[in-house]
Amino acid sequence: MASSIGWQQENEEEDKLISSLPKEKGWSFPYVYLFEHFWCPSPLIRERNIFQKHFQGKQSDVLVTSFPKSGTTWLKALTFAIVNHKNFSKENHPLLTSNPHQLVPPLYTFRGNIHDQILQLSNMPEPRLFGTHIPYPSLPRSIVESHCRIIYICRNPFDTFISAWAFYNKIKVEASPALTKEEAFEMFCNGVIEFGPWWSHVLGYWNESVARPNTVLFLKYEDLKEDVNSQVKKVAEFLGCPFTEEEESNGVIESIAKLCSFEEMKDTEVNKSGKINFEIKRFENKLFFRKAEIGDWVNHFSPSMVEKLSKIIEEKFSGSGLSFKMHS
Repeated sequence: MASSIGWQQENEEEDKLISSLPKEKGWSFPYVYLFEHFWCPSPLIRERNIFQKHFQGKQSDVLVTSFPKSGTTWLKALTFAIVNHKNFSKENHPLLTSNPHQLVPPLYTFRGNIHDQILQLSNMPEPRLFGTHIPYPSLPRSIVESHCRIIYICRNPFDTFISAWAFYNKIKVEASPALTKEEAFEMFCNGVIEFGPWWSHVLGYWNESVARPNTVLFLKYEDLKEDVNSQVKKVAEFLGCPFTEEEESNGVIESIAKLCSFEEMKDTEVNKSGKINFEIKRFENKLFFRKAEIGDWVNHFSPSMVEKLSKIIEEKFSGSGLSFKMHS
């Protein structure tokens, strides 16, 4: 590890870089900066670059990735439960007393001493489970080169927008005014949102999952809602911890699906009253559990909004082989 003088020099270099980048108003941050073709809050840029230099990925790592408000909490819970399905009984499961974001911590926290954080992550027992919203092209090089398992969850853009708009207005920095739906929609359509453009984020992981299916698994939120058991089985096989025939016949898959369901998690005491340090501030766990519905966007979108976003999606995803289910 570098000396404290070295760290200080690194921080000064990052400050200089960030000040040179184009910036726009953010959703939950006062500003986001255009870094490697994505709009990022300045703490993420700083932490990612320091991770690039000092963090060592391992092949046994599991990275849960997503664009914000795409089913992240659900996928983290499922991944933790699947990886540990031989370690805990359903009566004494960590998900009953901990929020999924505590069990699958963010790769970047935006809080505290980043160098202490890297050291703590280095000492975690394997397999290490992490979560991140960072776009694929900006992942630290050692993570990509380690060939660790990456699971990505995607949600249709209409529901993603509504969920993000509702969420960011609840967690934004206090001094920032709430975004109107119309203002947020224009920003979303222009690609300006934390970790956006949304379509570039999705396509980055989609294309990588096509090129490296043994390393990157691409899931759809709507498929999870439609048949969670088959998706749980798929994730377990991808992670190299498949269920035995005996476990399947004993209902282990169904048990995991129930434990990690929106209804069950929303009703646990830790998610009703607990709080978590997460990115920009400390906030209530219950904010992670809104509706978990498919098609709620129809209650919020005008015909002109539907037309505009539909055209953007058609253009951006043309020829990619990726399409989206919009209704339940």
